[in-house]
Amino acid sequence: MRAVVLVGGFGTRLRPLTLTTPKQMLPVVDQPMIERVVRSLGSHGVTEAILSLGYRPDAFMESYPDGICAGVRLTYAVEPEPLDTAGAVGFAARSAGVEETFIVVNGDVLTDLDVSALWEFHRSHGGEGTIALTPVDDPSRYGVVPIDDDGRVIEFVEKPPAGTAPSNWVNAGTYVLEPSVLERIDEGRKVSIERETFPGLAADRSLFAVQSSAYWLDAGTPASYLQAQLDIIDGLRGRPEVPVHPTAQLHDDAQVTHSVVMQGAQIGPSVRITDSVVLPGARIEAGAVIADSIIGEGAHVGSGSSLQALTVVGHGVAIDAGAVLAGARVPDEA
Repeated sequence: MRAVVLVGGFGTRLRPLTLTTPKQMLPVVDQPMIERVVRSLGSHGVTEAILSLGYRPDAFMESYPDGICAGVRLTYAVEPEPLDTAGAVGFAARSAGVEETFIVVNGDVLTDLDVSALWEFHRSHGGEGTIALTPVDDPSRYGVVPIDDDGRVIEFVEKPPAGTAPSNWVNAGTYVLEPSVLERIDEGRKVSIERETFPGLAADRSLFAVQSSAYWLDAGTPASYLQAQLDIIDGLRGRPEVPVHPTAQLHDDAQVTHSVVMQGAQIGPSVRITDSVVLPGARIEAGAVIADSIIGEGAHVGSGSSLQALTVVGHGVAIDAGAVLAGARVPDEA
């Protein structure tokens, strides 16, 4: 079983964390996001993950020099230019010589979806494509997918205006596709799977969908990236994982509450960290307060600082002593 994993985006919503690091290489409780995605695929029988790369492909290749990630063999397909979602799928699948039914996943989606059940549904219904659906509160941000009683997609409504969506079940970013779908994707140009490929399949009555209420999170924003970490230590995705890495150094007087502190981080005296994430090697000096925020790898937060309201500090950035930040991005290079 083979899967195309879309990891080529620039991750602009997660800046400044992605100014030098692809978002799928960012750690989620001390494991790169891509490893969590690929491990989940492997648990459903995927033996090869074809990474559709664009931004900083070297970061993936250097991290997995033996071509193995979470026990799954990797194949790299580096786009010569951004080709959008369907263009990326087509390029990666053709580069790897895909000629059989295959899976596609968005590399920044963390989910406990039963991919095996999605695969079996697809094989039993005979369509060209089957997509997973998840319920959301605000469907205007996604592709909304109404279906009939047989699971056949009626239409594909991409990002409808608020209040106009036909349902709250949206495209969850996991698909099972037949190789014939590749014939619908022109080579050498940008093609959107949401705006071109799927609507075309739906019009031909060849697209199906499966609704699932399994855990699902698009981890592509600071808020959701932070939430992904807290959900894991809260046990929302199985057994809770350890929030403070054993190599992190916490002063006896520091207080860390409902937060993730990753490997090699140094937390000074009287520091207060709440509902936050501190990435590897970051240093928080005495008396600093970190709340609902993200501190990048190797960053240095000066003594007596206050960082709150989803402040995001980039990798290696230094915050002056006594700084007061709320909702800030440092550096602000969006």
